[in-house]
Amino acid sequence: MVNEQFKKDVDTFVDEVWEDVVADIDRLVRHESVEDLAAAEPGKPWGPASNAALVEAERMAERLGLQVTDVDGRLGFGDVPGASGPERYLATIAHTDIVPVGLGWSYPALEVTRREGYLIGRGVQDDKGPFVLSLYAAHFFARRAAAGEELPYTLRCIIGNNEETGMGDVPYYLERYPEPLFCFSPDADFPLICGEKGLYQGRFTSGEVAGEKVVELDGGTVPNAICGRATALVRADAATLPEGDRIEVEPAGEGLARVVATGIGGHASMPEGTVNAIGVLARYLLAHDLAGEGERSFLELLVTLTEDAYGRASGIAATDDKFGDLTCVAGVVRTEGGRFTQTVDCRYPTTTTDAAITARLEELGAERGCAFEQLSSDAPFYQSPDGPEIQALLATYAEYSGEPAEAYTIGGGTYARHFARACAFGPNVTDEERPAWAGIEHGPDEAISEESLRQALRIYIVAIARLMELDL
Repeated sequence: MVNEQFKKDVDTFVDEVWEDVVADIDRLVRHESVEDLAAAEPGKPWGPASNAALVEAERMAERLGLQVTDVDGRLGFGDVPGASGPERYLATIAHTDIVPVGLGWSYPALEVTRREGYLIGRGVQDDKGPFVLSLYAAHFFARRAAAGEELPYTLRCIIGNNEETGMGDVPYYLERYPEPLFCFSPDADFPLICGEKGLYQGRFTSGEVAGEKVVELDGGTVPNAICGRATALVRADAATLPEGDRIEVEPAGEGLARVVATGIGGHASMPEGTVNAIGVLARYLLAHDLAGEGERSFLELLVTLTEDAYGRASGIAATDDKFGDLTCVAGVVRTEGGRFTQTVDCRYPTTTTDAAITARLEELGAERGCAFEQLSSDAPFYQSPDGPEIQALLATYAEYSGEPAEAYTIGGGTYARHFARACAFGPNVTDEERPAWAGIEHGPDEAISEESLRQALRIYIVAIARLMELDL
C-alpha cells in the first residue's frame, strides 16, 4: 500500500483539506466542553457542554464519510469499514472534552486564533486539534474506499468525551465492543509513548483538631498538580509575624492573620524543579509555633509528604528500569468540619503496588493521628516497543522527521492504558522552538504550530496504512 505514489497522494490530500481541518478544529474549540456532572442527564452523562462537543464531532465524522455510532452519549465512533468486518479493527482514540479555560488568556479561549503559524485556543493541542487530525486521516481512507480500495481491517476513530476527568467513557465502551487489534491515541508527544506509570490517589484526614491556632488551611486546586499557593488563617497578630522566603503575612481581622505561601507549581508526574507551597506553609507555621498539639501532628505529616517528591521521606519510594522513580506529591489541602484533609497523587513503577502504597501511608497517617484512604488506582501500563505495530509507527515518524525515533515511558496517563495493545503517538514535538506567547496544554493561550499538525496528519495516514499491511 505504502509507496512513493501513496506518499505523494498524502501530501496532495493534506494541502487540499488543510483549511477545512482548521475550520473543524475551530468548530470544536467553540464548545466549552468541560465536565459538569451536576447538569448531567440521560444521554448526556458528562453534562450538556461536553455532549454538545461530542455531537459536533459525530456530525463531522459523518460529513467526512465515516459510519457513525453514538454510545449512549458517553462517547462515539466513526468507522471506515474494511474486509475484516466490525469485530476486527484498528483504532485511533482522541477526546473532545477539555480542562476549564482558566485565567490569563491574551487571545479568545473558545475560538481558534491564527498567529505566526500557530493555532491558539483551548484544546488545539489537547485534544481537539489532534482529534480532528484523526478524522481527516480516516477521511483519506474513506475516499479511497469509495473509489473501490477496500481496507483489510476496519478503521475506527473513537471519539472520547471524558478523558480529562476520569476516563469513564472507555470502560463503558469496552463492556460493549471488542478490543481493537491495535489502537493509538494522538494525545501526547512524538516519537511514541509505550508505557505509563501506575496512577494512585489517596487522602489523609485528621481528627477534629482544627481551630486552636490554625483556623483554616487551604491550598491547591486539583490532586494531580503540585500546589503553587497555600494559605493558613491563624490566631495571631499579623504585626508580630515575620515574612520569609516565599511567605507573606497579612491581617485577617481581630486576632487573626493570614499566612500565604507561594511555591512553583507543576504537573504531579513531573515534579522536578517545583516547590510545593503546602510544605513551605507547614514549615513556617511549625517554626513560629502557630499550631496546637493536634494541628502540629498534621503539619508534621505535611512536612514529611513534601520533604521530597519521590516518596522517600514517606517510605513508599520505588524504582524500575522501565519507568524510573515513583513520584508522590501533596496536591490539595482543605479544612472541612474541623478536620484537615490532604490529598496525595502517586505515579508508581512496576516494583510496587497500590496495596503496598496504601499500607505504608495508613501507617504514616496513624503515626500523626490521621486516617488514610485510597481513592483510586490504575496499574502501570507497558507495551513492548519491539512489537510490529509500534515499530511501524516509529519508522513512519523517523521517516518524516528525519530523526531517530525511540519509544519512551511517562508518568502521566492517556487513553492508551485502557487497551491491551495500544500506545500514545504525538502530535506534540517537545523540542520545537516556540515563541514566548505560545502557551502549553492546560494553560492560558494554549497553542500548537500548524506545521506540526500538518506533519502529524501525514504521519498518521502513512502509519495507519502500514498498520493495515500487518498480519494482526
